[in-house]
Amino acid sequence: MTTKWEFWNDEDAPRGALYEKDLASSVEFRARYAAEKTIIKREEMPVEFGPQGVIKHLVHEDMGTQEYCLDIYEQYLPGGGKSGKHRHLSEEVLYVIEGTGYDLHWDLEFDCADEYSWDMAEEPKRFEWEPGDFVYIPPYCGHQHFNSDAERPVRFVSMTSRIVKKMGFDWMEQLEDAPEYGGPEKTGDR
Repeated sequence: MTTKWEFWNDEDAPRGALYEKDLASSVEFRARYAAEKTIIKREEMPVEFGPQGVIKHLVHEDMGTQEYCLDIYEQYLPGGGKSGKHRHLSEEVLYVIEGTGYDLHWDLEFDCADEYSWDMAEEPKRFEWEPGDFVYIPPYCGHQHFNSDAERPVRFVSMTSRIVKKMGFDWMEQLEDAPEYGGPEKTGDR
C-alpha cells in the first residue's frame, strides 16, 4: 500500500540528500574526533598577549582537542595590573590560583519593550578574591580583573562555554584593552 503525502509529489522528491549528507558528516566527524588530542602538553599551550592581557590557552577550539564544549585559559596579571574589560554571552567562571585582587562587574540591564537593549549598569559591583576562590560572571556582564597587590602577580583559570557561540550567540565585545596591550586601535566592536 502506497501513501501519498499531500504536500509533495513522490516522483519528484530528492532521495534523502540532506539526511544522507548528515550521516556522511557524522562518519567524518567520528574519524576526525578519534585522531584529536586527549592530552595537551605544557609546551603545546600557546601564550599570547592581547587586548585582554597575558593569556595561556589550556583548551581552545583551534587546539585540535576532543573537548568541544569549553574554552579554558590561565590569565596572568602583573603586580598592580589589570586585565582588559570585556563582555560575552557565555557565562564565565574563574578559579584563582595565585595572588589577591578583585573583579568589577557591570550588570546587564536588558530591555525588550520596543526593541532589544543590552546596556550595562553605570556603576560596577566589586568582588574581592584570593587563592582558592571561585568567581562567577553572569552572561553578557561587563567585567574586568584587578591585581590588588603591587608586588606579586595574580594567576587564575577562566572557563567559558563555546556552545553558546554555536547556538548563534557569538557576541563578544572588548570594551577596554589591558593597559600594556599596544595592539590596533579599537574601532567599535571586535
